[in-house]
Amino acid sequence: MSEFYLDTSDLAARASELCVGDRVYLSGTVYTARDQAHLALFRLLDSASPLPLDLTGAVIYYAGPTPGRGKLPTLACGPTTSSRMDRFAPRLLDLGLAAMIGKGPRSEEVREAIIRNGAVYLCATGGAGALIAKSIIELHEIAFPELGCESLKRLRISDMPLIVGIDSRGGDIFNR
Repeated sequence: MSEFYLDTSDLAARASELCVGDRVYLSGTVYTARDQAHLALFRLLDSASPLPLDLTGAVIYYAGPTPGRGKLPTLACGPTTSSRMDRFAPRLLDLGLAAMIGKGPRSEEVREAIIRNGAVYLCATGGAGALIAKSIIELHEIAFPELGCESLKRLRISDMPLIVGIDSRGGDIFNR
């Protein structure tokens, strides 16, 4: 198992280097989206309306950050269960999504879409939202404010600690 310090802007090009179980310290831009934000994105896609983010090479973190305090952009930003987004992930991957961050296993359809698109699924440690929040430098709500903590947010992160859960060849940490 290897360790990688990567920027999100390089992730799509370097995904093929990553293997299941590798440690990744990710920096750059990440978007948060949970169930309701995914539904809102799909309404836009289905109506051929513009999206509030460019999916090409993007990274989506399945999280709903808590409000920050003082200079802290958020107090906690832990992953939610990724399988809840399995019905959305293949289409987003086919539209250019480079990676997803969450926790827990993914469906066979998601694994196949990861392989088809040379993408990667990264796992964050569940229950460690306060620790993960230390990697978040900036947080900006960019769409769907009516969804509260589930609104679409853009994060700037530095060295967020992650593990490769599913690599671009289909290796799956949950099915060894």
